Amino acid sequence: HMVWGVNGFMNGVWNAKASIKAIDFAGGTVVHMSSGWSALILCMLVGKRAGHGKEPMPPHSMVLCAIGTGMLWVGWYGFNAGSALTSDGRAGMAMLVTHIGAASGALTWMVIEWVRFGKPSVLGIVTGMVAGLGTITPASGYVGPMGGVIIGLIAGVVCFYATQFVKRKLKIDDSLDVSPVHGVGGVVGSLLTGVFVDASLGGAGLAPGVTLGHQVLVQAIGVGATAAWCGLVTFGILKLLAVTTGLRVDADAETEGLDLAEHGERGYTP
Repeated sequence: HMVWGVNGFMNGVWNAKASIKAIDFAGGTVVHMSSGWSALILCMLVGKRAGHGKEPMPPHSMVLCAIGTGMLWVGWYGFNAGSALTSDGRAGMAMLVTHIGAASGALTWMVIEWVRFGKPSVLGIVTGMVAGLGTITPASGYVGPMGGVIIGLIAGVVCFYATQFVKRKLKIDDSLDVSPVHGVGGVVGSLLTGVFVDASLGGAGLAPGVTLGHQVLVQAIGVGATAAWCGLVTFGILKLLAVTTGLRVDADAETEGLDLAEHGERGYTP
């Protein structure tokens, strides 16, 4: 409602009669920033997994990870292009730049790993793909192919270093990198939407009378409002849960695994 509602805060910025509004085609604020900043608060309050930082915790299955990523990539076409709510040129362009953004993000992450670590990884490539998808989401119906390329490239770089910062500097256990990929990617995408929507850059064009600088400022207001709202509300919900149900299982259940402890079954037969 804040983004797309008739009287939504970001659909008029300060009030329903405002002449300009924040641009978000498919949910950079609604989906990615809200999940990213909520995830950051949750990871900080719930704490690290037992043994995190002391023992290896590789991905469970890179095969399933790659299969899931392929399904996600295809599904994202519906996610972004479907936000046009009709089958037209804008929906087609949204699908195209979604693909370009994902590919650019994956390529960038792969190159950075290759240069820094001497070899690329499948996990890095698929993470870069998700970074590109999340970052292009708010811009998907408003930018052209070149905007999709540039946004994807920037997403790969920014989200890679954001992930390193969260994991290595802040030492936060965000197992799926939701905060640095979706949260930071949503911020970057929302801000860049205000830039590449400009018709001179191949975008759909700014509203009459709106300057590029003003639109970017409006995008920044939307970013700040989303981060504050989601962070504060998530913090309040978690604090309520902490004094009622609790935020995590006991140490024995965590060691045994939640498949058995919570559901009485195994994912795989040993």
